[in-house]
Amino acid sequence: MESRGKRIFAFALLIGSGTLSTTSLAADPNAGRNLSATCALCHGADGKSAGTFPALAGQDKVVLAGKLKDFKAGKGSPTVMHQISKGFSDEQIDLLAANFSAQR
Repeated sequence: MESRGKRIFAFALLIGSGTLSTTSLAADPNAGRNLSATCALCHGADGKSAGTFPALAGQDKVVLAGKLKDFKAGKGSPTVMHQISKGFSDEQIDLLAANFSAQR
C-alpha cells in the first residue's frame, strides 16, 4: 500500500475507533477538511473526482449530508459507502458536507 493510502487508512481507523472526539472536531475550523482525507482516495483531495466516483465539490451541504446519512442508515443499493458512512457521527457528516459544499 502506498504511503498516502496508509495515512488515509490510519486516519479512517482513528475516526472509526472513536479516538477523535466530535467535541474537539467541532471546535476545529479545519475539522471538515481533515475528515475529508478519508474521502480523497475515491472522490479526490478537494472533492473533484477525476474518475468514476461522484464529485463532491460544490454540492449543496444539506443534500450531501442527507445522502451520507441515508448511506449510514442502509438506504439505497448497497455500496462501500454504507460501511464507510457508519464510521462517522452525524456531526462529522455535517462537517464533511459543509467542507465539500464550500469547494469550488
